[in-house]
Amino acid sequence: MRRSSRTARRAAPIRWVARRSTCRPDRCRSSWPRKGSNPRRSRSTSAPANHARSRSRFARSRRSTRTDKRIEDQPMRVEILDADEIEGKVMMTPGDIVMMLNEMGGLRVQATSPSLGAASVRIQGMRGRYTRFLSDGLPLFGEQAGSFGLLQIPPADLAQVEVVKGVASSLYGAGAMGGVVNLVSKRPRKEVEREALVNRSTRGATDGVLWYSTPVAANWGLTLLAGGHGQQRTDVDGDGWADLAAYVRGVVRPRLFWDNHAGATFFATAGVTAENRNGGTMNGAVVPDGLPYREELDTRRVDGGAVWQTLAAQKFVVSVRGSLAHQTQDHTFGDVRERDAHDTSFGEATIRRAIGAHTWVAGIAIERDGYRPRDAPQFRYTFTVPGVFGQDDVRLTSWAALSVSARVDAHSEFGSFVSPRVSALLQRGGWSSRVSIGRGFFAPTPVTEETEAAGLSRLIIPVPLRAERSVSSSVDVTRSAGPLTTTVTLFRSRITDPVDVDRTSAFVMRNLTDAAINDGVELLATWRQPPLSATANYAFVDSDFALTPRHSVSLVGTWARTESGRIGLECYYTGVQRLDANPYRNESRPYIVFGALVERRVGRYRLFLNAENLANVRQAQWDPLLRPARGIDGRWTVDGWAPLDGRNVNGGVRVRF
Repeated sequence: MRRSSRTARRAAPIRWVARRSTCRPDRCRSSWPRKGSNPRRSRSTSAPANHARSRSRFARSRRSTRTDKRIEDQPMRVEILDADEIEGKVMMTPGDIVMMLNEMGGLRVQATSPSLGAASVRIQGMRGRYTRFLSDGLPLFGEQAGSFGLLQIPPADLAQVEVVKGVASSLYGAGAMGGVVNLVSKRPRKEVEREALVNRSTRGATDGVLWYSTPVAANWGLTLLAGGHGQQRTDVDGDGWADLAAYVRGVVRPRLFWDNHAGATFFATAGVTAENRNGGTMNGAVVPDGLPYREELDTRRVDGGAVWQTLAAQKFVVSVRGSLAHQTQDHTFGDVRERDAHDTSFGEATIRRAIGAHTWVAGIAIERDGYRPRDAPQFRYTFTVPGVFGQDDVRLTSWAALSVSARVDAHSEFGSFVSPRVSALLQRGGWSSRVSIGRGFFAPTPVTEETEAAGLSRLIIPVPLRAERSVSSSVDVTRSAGPLTTTVTLFRSRITDPVDVDRTSAFVMRNLTDAAINDGVELLATWRQPPLSATANYAFVDSDFALTPRHSVSLVGTWARTESGRIGLECYYTGVQRLDANPYRNESRPYIVFGALVERRVGRYRLFLNAENLANVRQAQWDPLLRPARGIDGRWTVDGWAPLDGRNVNGGVRVRF
């Protein structure tokens, strides 16, 4: 990010200032296509996703938009990764959703801690902390999924992924300044389903996943996901440092569904995650100061949430939802130990009604975010944020629609914020266009990508932090003609008072005076003519944030038949990225990676073999991962800007029983 020598303006302060520390029948819709609609799948709103094959008795709501209208009728652009595409990603990385998200247009999963393999999702070049993650519309991951949260979410129980790019604070408050990613789970079918997956990779990863779904009574259904995942500590380049951190992780998540098919639904879920992760020097190896250095992270997480919806007076759709999450972490950085507990809670009530061409929504919400670092108590905080919001979607004509939404949040530490958003949709023939502009905010905390990687013990916050504010806009045009759909998107984001972590002469967090600006363009083309499909995506991003490729290209081709299997080929180009605090270079090298997937179905068995990074591209081919001297933030590694693991082949079997 650009540096500024001017002193930042003072505003509502945050209280930690620390020096260096030594320690609806009328409009209630499911996601099924309407009779006569085009069932062709799409990554964007230009065509509906096809879920008719699921035979589920439980509706899948569009939780990322609040109105439950069909995605393609929404003025706000929502991009979709559908069930068939997720199926392929499950066989690539059964243990987490990193690769699945990284291969969506406009999203980039950026490594934030090479020591332990942490990563965050950047939407259109925006920092990962600005992205709000939801699970079935619930913030089960708290205000932020965190750099390790993405590594702990298995994709085997996902039916689709919904992505809103750009400021979405008018819908979801402070945590959605960069966009929203909503993970929508599978619903129970009419018959019992059981599936097991076993996977093993050449780099030492092992996965075992069990998926179970059953109707339990009239109108009731239950699903269960259970997974065990492990990775061996691996030094790929032979320098004595683990390029792949070891971990052992267990995940359990049941979900309960009820639907009376008369406008009332209920959904509840709970989850438990336990993981032990360790990296650093290999046995007998040392860092440049002549000593071994181990980094470890133990995580324990429990969460739960519920959604209830009903039809009142045959006119109003009333919805109440809430969630709780508790997480503890024990992080070791060499001889420094940092322990913390993080608690989040959320509650919301909404009412919706359709009147003529209008569909309006009004609601109230409250969120609480509490962080208690045991070994760095000066960074402790508790935020409480009540808010009210409203939205009106109106169909102006058969070819034009408008959505206006606004939210007012009263932050306990930073004051009040108004977050409006306006979106418009124009449709004519095979053409459609969306225009959107919105404003949002983000309440800064000491927990960022940088501090999750390096810890808090060396962090200095010399002056009180101010809230970050953003204005984003986008324009897209989509053309559909037969099997081909093309989309061009222009976007821009401007963040005032951006919080930056400087690592030049000290490990300092502060607001910058200069605004941070992201400009860019995305080009997306999809061609689908079963059994063949192909997707091409190009993104140009001019960003003030480091580790953002200026140019990126993806090409994916798939042949798939339900009864026999699939073959997939992919190619990704990543352009030059600006680097911070790197002693070897100021800009990264561009690189290309190739991959291939083969799946063969034999009865109830599905055998798969997947190869990633066939050209064996690794960051260590250009520069060492280890620094010649320890960084000012305490880290021994540079930032990851290219693959660390090189060529990786995994294979396994999925069986239904």
